[in-house]
Amino acid sequence: MTELLHREIIYLWYYFSVQLEQIAGYWVLGMLIGSAVSVFAKDHIHNLFRSLQDKKLGIAGIFAASALGIASPLCMYGTIPIAASFSESGMKDDWLAAFMMSSILLNPQLILYSAALGMPALIIRILSCFFCGAAAGLLIHFLYERKPFFEFQGFSEPENRDTDPSPLLRYIKNLGRNVRATGVYFLIGVALSALFQRYVPAETMTTLFGGNEAFGVLMAATIGVPLYACGGGTIPLLQQWLWEGMSLGSAASFMITGPATKITNLGALKIVLGLRHFLFYLVFVMVFAFGSGLAVNLVG
Repeated sequence: MTELLHREIIYLWYYFSVQLEQIAGYWVLGMLIGSAVSVFAKDHIHNLFRSLQDKKLGIAGIFAASALGIASPLCMYGTIPIAASFSESGMKDDWLAAFMMSSILLNPQLILYSAALGMPALIIRILSCFFCGAAAGLLIHFLYERKPFFEFQGFSEPENRDTDPSPLLRYIKNLGRNVRATGVYFLIGVALSALFQRYVPAETMTTLFGGNEAFGVLMAATIGVPLYACGGGTIPLLQQWLWEGMSLGSAASFMITGPATKITNLGALKIVLGLRHFLFYLVFVMVFAFGSGLAVNLVG
């Protein structure tokens, strides 16, 4: 019994160390550049979004808002107060919906993490998140043109934590917060990947998520709801699943429902949406994730 346990530990450590070696560089690079964007570019991105109000962009502004949401490094609890300040200054709800939706799904740091999945998966992630934000904005534009969608009362712009007079110290402190916020989830993701690699046959993953079947896409969209905790933590799992036969469409579906239904994001969104609009949001996310997964597999 002791010998068997020792052997399993060796196997698991081997899988863990190989996975860590393959993906750790992307995680470190994501933190380094993500913190740089947060400290030195965040205000420029948000000010650029504010400046769009002075331009008569019409529906085109929805697409610009979705792109800027991806560029924003804030988490949802940081994005909502910023969106509240945008709304107070006169920003339209359809633009805010696009900005917030894409900001939930993706940020510069997660883009760099996702490069570990390969270029096709990275491109699919960026495009699907961008179009998800744009679709959310277009829905609000046409369905809620004459009535408000958000309830931002009581929110104020978040306190800036990057205030040290030294740019280098601002960056180091932000990087430290980044490591503390994502490090544990990243290691858990690598450990789960090692467990999957050791104990779950590749044929099982191919059966569940492979091919071009709608069932695989639906399964991926569904497990994204309870399984997603942190973007960096799911990258090792997705990498392993793609190696074992998961289709790109299933991966795309998982990469939408996961962050969109992350429990902390849902808690923040419930506050500003109200129950009816919150349920509308959940239906939209699941339908878009399923549809985009089928489209990716069809094109692929």
